[in-house]
Amino acid sequence: MLVYDIIKRGKQIFILIDPDKEDRDKLKNKGQRIDVSPISAVLIGGSAKEIKDFGGFVQRVKKYTNKPVVIFPGSSSQISPYADGVLFLTLISGRNPDFLIGEQVKAAPILKGYGIEVIPTGYILVKCGRKTSVEKVSKTDAIDAENIDKIIAHSIAGEMLGLRAIYLEGGSGADKSISDDIVKGVRKNINIPLFIGGGIRDVEDIEKKFNAGADVVVIGNAIEKDENFLGKIERRFR
Repeated sequence: MLVYDIIKRGKQIFILIDPDKEDRDKLKNKGQRIDVSPISAVLIGGSAKEIKDFGGFVQRVKKYTNKPVVIFPGSSSQISPYADGVLFLTLISGRNPDFLIGEQVKAAPILKGYGIEVIPTGYILVKCGRKTSVEKVSKTDAIDAENIDKIIAHSIAGEMLGLRAIYLEGGSGADKSISDDIVKGVRKNINIPLFIGGGIRDVEDIEKKFNAGADVVVIGNAIEKDENFLGKIERRFR
């Protein structure tokens, strides 16, 4: 099944693995835990522009899980032919040309040669507390969470530009998750799949995001802080 078909089914949980932060000796165990959980796919990527042996890391994750592995690139260097697909991100909340189109132009010919599934995705940073690493690396500012109309307008623009998904990002380790009001507002105004990531710390919050209209909720840090988190997801969503 194509990754986009999974996304379109709605109420999917993806897990994000950052190669720069991951204990690679624990990957096998994590992959086994993911395989018996309701997690639908694994995202791999980080905010750093350069990640050592990114392709090798993707291969390793693929070895340890049967779930689809999807690249969540922080730059054109974070691509690999070993993945099942890639969220081809354009940072539409910022105005830095490198992340609007520059990095994409570098990656496009290579991805075309790989032949993996490419999902054009509008990436929107939402300020959910402290300044995130993505803001620092991309040299762009997140949209204030109070400015819901601006977030909605960016989402509508992304759909009108032909993007196939919108990803609202609160940032890794965000103080709080993106509000349900924002999710509802964006969901009401677009017809393409909606990702929500950053600051998700419990299964109740995942459920709230689904009820508000999210198609995919992405979790990351919560798994590291709570070893039982995958078990809690299984009990709630199995």
